[in-house]
Amino acid sequence: MDDATNVAADVTGEADEPGWDVDPGDEIAPMVAMVGSQLKLWREEARLSAADLGRQIGYGEDMVRKVERGHRIPRPEYLDKADRALEAHGKIASMKKQAADARYPKKVRELAMLEAQAVEIQAYGSHNLHGLLQTKEYAKALFEMRRPANSPDQVARGVAARMARRSIYERSPAPELCFVQEEVTLRRPIGGRMVLRRQLEHLLEVAQLRFITFQVMPTNREVHAGMGGEMQVLKFPDGTAVGRCEGTFAGRAVSDPKQLRIIELQYGTIRSQALTPCESLTFIEQVLGET
Repeated sequence: MDDATNVAADVTGEADEPGWDVDPGDEIAPMVAMVGSQLKLWREEARLSAADLGRQIGYGEDMVRKVERGHRIPRPEYLDKADRALEAHGKIASMKKQAADARYPKKVRELAMLEAQAVEIQAYGSHNLHGLLQTKEYAKALFEMRRPANSPDQVARGVAARMARRSIYERSPAPELCFVQEEVTLRRPIGGRMVLRRQLEHLLEVAQLRFITFQVMPTNREVHAGMGGEMQVLKFPDGTAVGRCEGTFAGRAVSDPKQLRIIELQYGTIRSQALTPCESLTFIEQVLGET
């Protein structure tokens, strides 16, 4: 197992939850319903009640019925257990791809798809660490502090989706990832001191991967091109790209080359004003020592 795989390894959700609730208005709802109906057909063919199946795979009858009605997105391990219990010989397990596609909340599904296709990602963060850099505990703390408050199910689904995005580290060839983070994002104790320490340790691992460039923007900079807010540019194999900056073009995503050029110029200036990658590693180590 290489360094990138090690970094991406801890992407599982909570072990005692079989999946996430489905928003009836979400476009993935019909697909989840199809998976559920297939599970029900297999169960009925095996002449098992929902309670019988639940006992065999370790879940309650109510949860089995929620999955079969398409109200709950089953996790991969749920489908694996059902496949074995119903002797489906891989036919139920083969639906893991459809279930995995539905695991993302609607608002991040498009972003995850774009990241999966990108050959280069450039990002600047000013309030918290970029999602691709976050540990599970750090991400959980962020979702839990949102207002209005997320439900436990929303938190669990959000964290699982964010962690699953880190599979980008395992791609071959890996995309080029460039991050510039404000100093405060390394010092703010999101989730508490121990969560921050683990996050800083994780950053040290990630920042040394060959395909990642990580830089810190010190708070004491008198001239700063990123005062307009967070930004991100994703570039694709066919030469196209999409970018977004909070303070430019009303914060909307753009793909026009002329507009992208403006965002990239801003990003290039930010990189020139930040610490170098080597200086940034030393800085993370210093903050870790103070935490």
